Amino acid sequence: MSEFMRVAMDFPAVLFGFGLLVVLFYWLAVLVGGVGVDALDGGEGIDAAAPGTGFAGALAAVGLGGAPVPISLTIFLSIAWFASLSGTAVVSGTLGGTLPRLLVLPAALLVAWAATRLLVLPLRRLSRRETGINHRDLVGRVCTVRTGHVGHRFGQAEITADDGSSALVQVRALDADAVGLTAGSTALVYDYDPEDGSFRIMPCDPVLDPTADPTTDPARNRDPGASPH
Repeated sequence: MSEFMRVAMDFPAVLFGFGLLVVLFYWLAVLVGGVGVDALDGGEGIDAAAPGTGFAGALAAVGLGGAPVPISLTIFLSIAWFASLSGTAVVSGTLGGTLPRLLVLPAALLVAWAATRLLVLPLRRLSRRETGINHRDLVGRVCTVRTGHVGHRFGQAEITADDGSSALVQVRALDADAVGLTAGSTALVYDYDPEDGSFRIMPCDPVLDPTADPTTDPARNRDPGASPH
């Protein structure tokens, strides 16, 4: 165990070990509801036709795009850590010296890149991506809250586009608008903030949905003068 800890805390394995700790804390935050799974993406599926930015754009640039950023990073860091750990143990026991240990870093990165690229290929086919949907096109629509609560810094909701496809997006509610917005609640999207890539929502009765088809909504077709059965 002491030899394992020595190698794990040595260069270059320690670099990827630190990254794994960050990923671990991220997934713990997801489990307790502190952040959304696509927090690093900024809302997957909207404006997918536009060039990627941030973490998603960086991963796509090196051929690792097409899967949620947290999943790709987790796979990459896990493989890189294991490869660097194994490589460091091998060169320390055989070659020794500084140069072989330095060569472990690019070798681990190459192995992690190739393995991650291979593993995310099936995820690309499974990922549902909406193309050509603009953020502003969703303003005025009714959405369904998917997180336990919505506040001025946290929240996610599901919005359905004209073509029937749905997207999980980041939403925010200000002051009194946040009251009563829990998982399953219906809310109205009234604005989009490009600064943080989130939509502003407020509570809304589903029968007031301006995009609903009145011919299929019995609540809209009910005669105001008729008594309920």
